Amino acid sequence: MESRSSAGAPTPAEERVLDAAVGHSHDTVDSRVARRGPDRRHLLLPALHTLQDGVGWISPEALAELCTRLEVPRAEAFGVATFYALLRTEEGPRTVAHVCDDIACRIHPDYRAPAGHTGHQDGVPVGVHPSPCLGQCDRAPAVFVQRAGPDGARWTATGSLAGALEGEGATEPAPRVVSAGPAWLTGRIGVADPASLEEYRAHGGYRALRIALEMGPEAVLREIADSGLRGRGGAAFPTGVKWRAVAASARRERYIVCNADESEPGTFKDRALLEGDPFALVESMTIAGVTVGASKGYVYIRGEYPTAEDRIAAAIDRARHGGLLGADVAGSGLRFDIEVRRGAGAYICGEETALFNSLEGYRGEPRSKPPFPTEVGLFGRPTVVNNVETLHNVPVILTAGAAAFRAVGTAESPGTKLFSVAGDVNRAGVYEVPFGTRLDELLALAGAPDSPGAVLLGGAAGVFVSPGAGDVPLTFEDVGAADLTLGSGAVTVFGGGTDIGDIVERITAFFRDESCGQCVPCRVGTVRQNETIVRLRAGSALQGDDDLLDDLAAVMSDASICGLGHTAASAVGSALRLGLLNGVAGGGSG
Repeated sequence: MESRSSAGAPTPAEERVLDAAVGHSHDTVDSRVARRGPDRRHLLLPALHTLQDGVGWISPEALAELCTRLEVPRAEAFGVATFYALLRTEEGPRTVAHVCDDIACRIHPDYRAPAGHTGHQDGVPVGVHPSPCLGQCDRAPAVFVQRAGPDGARWTATGSLAGALEGEGATEPAPRVVSAGPAWLTGRIGVADPASLEEYRAHGGYRALRIALEMGPEAVLREIADSGLRGRGGAAFPTGVKWRAVAASARRERYIVCNADESEPGTFKDRALLEGDPFALVESMTIAGVTVGASKGYVYIRGEYPTAEDRIAAAIDRARHGGLLGADVAGSGLRFDIEVRRGAGAYICGEETALFNSLEGYRGEPRSKPPFPTEVGLFGRPTVVNNVETLHNVPVILTAGAAAFRAVGTAESPGTKLFSVAGDVNRAGVYEVPFGTRLDELLALAGAPDSPGAVLLGGAAGVFVSPGAGDVPLTFEDVGAADLTLGSGAVTVFGGGTDIGDIVERITAFFRDESCGQCVPCRVGTVRQNETIVRLRAGSALQGDDDLLDDLAAVMSDASICGLGHTAASAVGSALRLGLLNGVAGGGSG
């Protein structure tokens, strides 16, 4: 079946796009002849993006030609192309607007519920689709626009749909960034030009890389471990343990991966770092590479972050031309380089092993663990994978020292933490505060009402907090003891007039749509959870629906392959326990 000819040839425009993306077609060789050489399947997602950007969709003919060039089975490539929300396998308008209807945007006074349709703007067909969170919660309501063709572009805008399509608001203002304590991670944002390597260095940039090269790998590993740095993406795994495991591997080929696929509803802190201080990420990844013995790194960035993608790509290019990346990093004789790969609209790819599959050209489905990425990661090799915020702490630790880093925060949660605060607040933005800052102190900084209707901590995968939880210190240990979660640092505030039932229903729809479907507990459980909440809100609950929600939560948490299923019921259960769902019967769900 795979040897069957396609129904037709790609168009000249598609041929030109493919030539630029993956080169010319291989010579025809009998399918029974085995070829040896590098596997080019990892080019599949970038090539699909190039087709989408250049032509507007991925036709069967173009996909078949791409499969021939990359030697990928057509059925598998079609499965990849249809996995992502930002890729289209059916012809449609060249301009598509993705209108956010997630938890922060839908409570904004200017929000208008989007409906999937094809309309016209100045006589040009436009596709309009509702979208999950675009990571622009501080600028809500948000729209992400894709325009295909030779003059194609991608941009994020705020305000009205008509204004977004005209490009109004496409020049994104810098996120509001506030520090209450050491501005270790945010101090250069709004101060140094993010496009200037010279300004970055004038504000302390690349001191840490010089120190790392002088100290040597063993001393750097010891300093990272002594600092107590833990992952800032939600798992809170000790960074030093992860780095040392990869450095100690017997396999020489290793990778550094930055997880910049920030897709948790309510979260936008990594966007602020990527847009405002991109060279810091390049320096951090370079330090990681020369420390653990990796020669290649990847930044996997979410597809809805065009400005962040452009800035990090430009920073990589300037660092390379400045001798800080490539075959001889800063004159050390060590090799390390970085490549940017764009996601395509799949929340699940924020899970580290799903991200690896996506980078390798497969569907973004999580892998079972063990083995862990430090043993078998990207391309089957030992891999360090950290998120943006975690990596930005590395230069701080090396320049200030592990002891100074530990002097801020608490013993188990040292350093500072970034929180994305949005919703019904006067000053939505990114807040850098020392670990141990109380929740009510953080809310006061953002101008939250004295008595909000509800606060969601940790994003869609987090929990609603009780009115008396304001005095909880924001640390890994304290929120755990209070049965809460920091997650990725999202804090969404809802005013007293918000229909929390609508918010909870949207959260259940989000997990229903974003489940990759690989494992039954999550694939079925997220659908049943959403159906049950819809029934409860409509007043048509079935007998035993409260118990059903409990059972679904337990099964998804215990038996799902990855964190999406483990946390898909967290917000629902907390809302029911706190009695936040207006007019919903029950409330005893755990």
